[in-house]
Amino acid sequence: MYVSDCVCGCCGPLRPRYKRLVDNIFPEDPKDGLVKSDMEKLTFYAVSAPEKLDRIGEYLAERLSRDVVRHRYGYVVIAMEALDQLLMACHSQSIKPFVESFLHMVAKLLESGEPDLQVLGTNSFVKFANIEEDTPSYHRRYDFFVSQFSAMCHSTHEDSETRTRIRVAGIKGLQGVVRKTVNDELQAIIWEPQHMDKLIPSMLFNMQDNEDSERYSTSTHTASERERWLEENPASLAESCFRELLGRAAYGNMNNAVHPVLVHLDNHHLWDPNDFAVSCFRIIMYSIQAQHSHHVIQQVLSHLDTHSKNTPRVRAGIVQVLLETVAIAAKGSIGPTVLEVFNTLLKHLRMSVDFELGDGSRRNSASSHSSTRTKESEERIVQNAIIQTIGFFGGNLPDYQRAEVMMFIMGKVPVYGTPCHTLDTGTKRIQAMLLSSLIMVTSGFKCKTMCAGLPVSFLEPLCSISLMEDSELRQLVLEILHNIIDRHDNRAKLRGIRYESALKIKREKISKQDVVFMKKHGQQLYRHIYLGCKEDDNVQKNFELLFTALALITIELANEEVVIDLMRLSIALQDMALVNEENMPMFIRCGIMALVAAYLNFLSQMIANPPFCQHVSKVIEMRNLDAPHLLPEHVFREKCVLPDSLDRDDVGLYFQTADLAEALSVPGYNVERLAVPYIPQVTDEDRLSRRKSFVDTISLQVDILSNSLPDQSQLAEEITFETLKKAIDTTGLEEQERERRRQVMEKFQKAPFEEIAAHCESKASMLHDRLAQIFELTIRPPPSPSGTVMVTSGHVQYQSVPVYEMKFPDLCVY
Repeated sequence: MYVSDCVCGCCGPLRPRYKRLVDNIFPEDPKDGLVKSDMEKLTFYAVSAPEKLDRIGEYLAERLSRDVVRHRYGYVVIAMEALDQLLMACHSQSIKPFVESFLHMVAKLLESGEPDLQVLGTNSFVKFANIEEDTPSYHRRYDFFVSQFSAMCHSTHEDSETRTRIRVAGIKGLQGVVRKTVNDELQAIIWEPQHMDKLIPSMLFNMQDNEDSERYSTSTHTASERERWLEENPASLAESCFRELLGRAAYGNMNNAVHPVLVHLDNHHLWDPNDFAVSCFRIIMYSIQAQHSHHVIQQVLSHLDTHSKNTPRVRAGIVQVLLETVAIAAKGSIGPTVLEVFNTLLKHLRMSVDFELGDGSRRNSASSHSSTRTKESEERIVQNAIIQTIGFFGGNLPDYQRAEVMMFIMGKVPVYGTPCHTLDTGTKRIQAMLLSSLIMVTSGFKCKTMCAGLPVSFLEPLCSISLMEDSELRQLVLEILHNIIDRHDNRAKLRGIRYESALKIKREKISKQDVVFMKKHGQQLYRHIYLGCKEDDNVQKNFELLFTALALITIELANEEVVIDLMRLSIALQDMALVNEENMPMFIRCGIMALVAAYLNFLSQMIANPPFCQHVSKVIEMRNLDAPHLLPEHVFREKCVLPDSLDRDDVGLYFQTADLAEALSVPGYNVERLAVPYIPQVTDEDRLSRRKSFVDTISLQVDILSNSLPDQSQLAEEITFETLKKAIDTTGLEEQERERRRQVMEKFQKAPFEEIAAHCESKASMLHDRLAQIFELTIRPPPSPSGTVMVTSGHVQYQSVPVYEMKFPDLCVY
């Protein structure tokens, strides 16, 4: 027994050298700290014999585990300090097994439950994370560290200072995991949902409590003190880590990084109010690469779909977050699925309107009245947020994509000729919302040619909305036209109907493409303005927008021929107000007169023709003296006294075609066309709308006359001397016929081609309708006593007509 003891005592010095070197770095009293001289020897030995690193690590891990169990925390600190120095000194290939021992010891400290040991292990891990390894690790995994550091981020320790220390350590540990793994292709597993679902919520949980950092940042402290304090503040540190993580996210990892954010906001009910949600997505949009912005936008849109039946405030919060992301998104980075994005937004806009109107129609009692009004106001918040978002989307798109979006939105607007052309409250609301969206999209739109900005497929449905019985809708249509036509930002100078002699208008020479556009579609624009002027519900804003439309057409699209057409249109508007076949209110008639005066005054400045300017100024002066209600500065005042009728005999108050033609008798202007009265182009929409075109009026008169005529058998014309005299005397009829022929010839010689085509088209459509009625009568077989064959639900039936009920021609009855 004593021999064995002696042998053991003699063999003590025979222990491996690396163990003796490790034992020597630990002093007898842990308060003395690491023995530096022996640590230098251990470091030199490890660098000289790197194959011994794994054994050194195992032995240190063994001692550290034993000290943790025995609660000898002083020796634990010494062991971790030695490990840190060895890690920093050794960068050989053999460091891989040593790292495994190191990570095992860090895990032991994190599992201990002691705050000091957890902070110690975290600090060592952060030092390790900052070391760049030469070769990747094929088998190393950080799943445990992600879970443990995330749990530390949610610490609920009783002591506030200790709780803050643990949370800061947890955030630093997660930051170390991110730095160690995101650049390692072999560690791409860190971006998988099971890890992101722990990383992201841990950061967001600490970012929510950011009041202290804001209060400290506004207090009077030095920059170094503030920086040191922010490094130890969980909210600011979590935000820094969050930014770093998103900045390292690749194309395929964006969805996994953003989805946990949305889930966290749902679980903590942070959409209402949505200040924190907006702050989070601002950080996301500024942190990620610009080409990945459309991923975030699509994620938010998909989340909006999942909350389509949630409360209005939640949906409004999500839409406002979407608005912020779109506002920050770089131009052209929204992605290829532009129409899909707009389709989603328009779908939610329609749903919001349906929710608002549906709740309004379900009012049953006075107690639910206030709650319903609150719900409607909340839905309006959702709708306004969607419209603003659509506007920002359109503003970030290139012009060619914006034109497609304009066409797409216009296709969603209910117009006449579709099943939704009835003007119920829901349809009006949808139309107003969609047109408001179009205003946002077209704002700032600069098309090179008007054919690209106003194609036929867009112009026709847009002008058809001018047939609506709502002044607000017509105002929206005019504002859309202003956005598209105004390519030199002159609209701000034309606000209101007023006289200004020094307008600084920007304009260029009209291009050939725009000349062709006006030849093809100018009549549609004139017709839109003509019909829009005589609406009974027009207000001052309608007339101001109509004036701006005329002025912008003059600036952007007018050559000499278009100027003549616009003057013909102005004279036609003046005549319409004077004749008043539509029985318009006096305010509308005076408003039209004021509009014509303001526009011709503007036109006189544009063409700079002295005789023309003198005539226009003379008429305006006469109106100032004798009829101020025909001028815009008077008629649109609140207490303007309107007359009972307009004096048609006082020619000095009105613009005369002959005087205008004489003033423009200069080369370039075909003044003979001024004598041809303007007639609005007839389209199929006139038959679908509440208005009656002159073709329909003629047809109606023909029908009434044919129905009111008595039977031919009852006519017994009385032949007298006067009758024979009138039949023989055809001189007056011949003169009338010659005059009619002359007018027709003159019209076909001087009228523009579009007007002639419209006139012929109206006659052709009327003839087609009459032929269709005739063919319908002739093709239908006459009734037969033997019966007619009828097929009902697949069964053949015979239906006979009694002889006494049949009507025979007079020649067949005797």
